[in-house]
Amino acid sequence: MAPFRLQSLSPPRALRAAKRKLRQAIEWVWRQEGSHGQRARGLAAGVFMGCFPIFGFQTLLGVALASLVRGNHLLAAAGTWISNPITYVPLYWFNYQLGCLLLGPGKGWPGGMTLGQDSLRQLGWDVTSRLLLGSAVVGVVAATLSGFLCLRWLERRQRTS
Repeated sequence: MAPFRLQSLSPPRALRAAKRKLRQAIEWVWRQEGSHGQRARGLAAGVFMGCFPIFGFQTLLGVALASLVRGNHLLAAAGTWISNPITYVPLYWFNYQLGCLLLGPGKGWPGGMTLGQDSLRQLGWDVTSRLLLGSAVVGVVAATLSGFLCLRWLERRQRTS
């Protein structure tokens, strides 16, 4: 019987290949067309639209907004991923709370399951107005920060290349 040998601690070949493919995909995204400003505006447009609870339309509207601000469309689509099934409830709860702070208390947070099942118009103007106002404020702040950080990162990356 052969003695037991510990396997090498290096990741399997498939995992290394997956990491390489992911790195190549990220590099491909960052090498997209346009100036640094166009890429930063595209990302910011996507992040802005990603802050709104418009399920199914965020990517389309993010790309449309990127067209208006002459930003990169692919980065706009990627920017909408700020909201995803993991972040929906915390993001929209925070947006609603901010809207309540600005407009005054509302009827109360409808809950994550209700938000996913009901359209905004079924929630009523009391909830919808607070959620949309909070989303707009968070969207402006998040888009400004993400666009600025993206621009600075791209410029620094160019200087070191």
